[in-house]
Amino acid sequence: MKAITQHKQPLNGNDLIALGYPENEILGVALKINRKRTGLTKAEMLAHYAAVFAHPENFITHPLFKSLAKGFIDGIHLPKENTIPLREEVIPYALYGEKQIEDGARKQMNIAMQLPITVAGALMPDAHQGYGLPIGGVLATKNAVIPYGVGVDIGCRMAMSIFDLPASHYFSHHDQLKEIILGNTKFGAGHGFHGKYKAEHAVLDDAKFETNPFIANLKDKAWSQLGSSGGGNHFVEFGILDFKETDAELNIEKGQYLALLTHSGSRGFGATIAGHYTHLAKSMCPLPYQAKNLAYLDLDTQEGQDYWLAMTLAGDYASACHAVIHQKITTALGAEVMATIENHHNFAWKEMLNGEEVIVHRKGATPAAKGVMGIIPGSMTAPGFLVRGKGEANAINSASHGAGRQMSRTQAIKSLDQKAITNYLNDVGITLMGAGKDEAPMAYKDIHEVMAAQTDLVNVVATFTPKMVRMADDGSKED
Repeated sequence: MKAITQHKQPLNGNDLIALGYPENEILGVALKINRKRTGLTKAEMLAHYAAVFAHPENFITHPLFKSLAKGFIDGIHLPKENTIPLREEVIPYALYGEKQIEDGARKQMNIAMQLPITVAGALMPDAHQGYGLPIGGVLATKNAVIPYGVGVDIGCRMAMSIFDLPASHYFSHHDQLKEIILGNTKFGAGHGFHGKYKAEHAVLDDAKFETNPFIANLKDKAWSQLGSSGGGNHFVEFGILDFKETDAELNIEKGQYLALLTHSGSRGFGATIAGHYTHLAKSMCPLPYQAKNLAYLDLDTQEGQDYWLAMTLAGDYASACHAVIHQKITTALGAEVMATIENHHNFAWKEMLNGEEVIVHRKGATPAAKGVMGIIPGSMTAPGFLVRGKGEANAINSASHGAGRQMSRTQAIKSLDQKAITNYLNDVGITLMGAGKDEAPMAYKDIHEVMAAQTDLVNVVATFTPKMVRMADDGSKED
């Protein structure tokens, strides 16, 4: 039994890089072999990898490692002739909360800053490693868009409704609020509505659904999932919003109010768009192996224009999903909404920077131009913040989109104790519906440290304290 457990230990690219493997095509060949391993522990696999790296000629007939040995001998790890070269130097970029950012995210951002299309960049204090551009990365490019610089969950966003109800309403109507959330939300990758339960929204009449047959064929999927939420870190929650001072722009007086906060994106519709156009970008834009997930589409091409329209539609669709959820819950609650705030991340914008138009990718970063409202959540037990942007040029008018993970999902599942998590939630008064150990509060960075690292980027308008949280409970990872 012990050997089986060891054999299942994950092995990834970083393990091979530590052995000296180059970050190019050869790494992909090596990882493909790892997926075929049977009966070998992680330590045994690494020993074999090291031996092949040192003496590939000894493994040319090995049943498992012969393709890797041949790759080294034939030199497939060398750049292909048609590969688009990266800049030799890393363009300097702004970095916020350096001590809180893992090396993997820094390394990914460095590669992004070597792209020939890159103009400027910034890394937010909640940054952590992702695919292509790190989560928390902001990248300005010249006339080109990077599908994985936008992300898989296109247009993922935060939305808040502030009700004309005092904080005390939560405590006096706890059970009713729980029924309202359970009765008006649906979670999980692949989950949606059918028949009479399908929602309606004007986004379904958008002419962009007729952009091309690929997009048109996704309309039924979009309709079935309209008003639902994804997996991973997506949530619907009631909480207490505390204004320490009257906010004239929102026309809300000092005090504590019941508020609804949601986090979700464009569901399977956006994910399918992301996958399709990422594959297309990789075929049209052959970059060196270490940068392959940053393949881009020139906006002067038909493919670039098609992706831009699809991305915009996915963002509108994500907004519609939130609108449906908020409308359902507001109706069930029977309250008046004093103000709504919404902001998105995982998107690309056409903006002006230093006098020229650029494409600004915010992958897990909040728009924070001067005066722009945004929402930066903590975790299910940590406060979130209603903020107003300061328009910091060095940050490309951006801020963090949350606390950011300090622990991978796999690490959280393996190392955290469910009983300890439950006891902690009870101690701080959180009613939780759904969510796995991978979304435990301990898996996230300290939101107060993250906020302290971006005082130059945003002003805090109000503080949101989560009280009742619903998340996916099926292990979905759609984030």
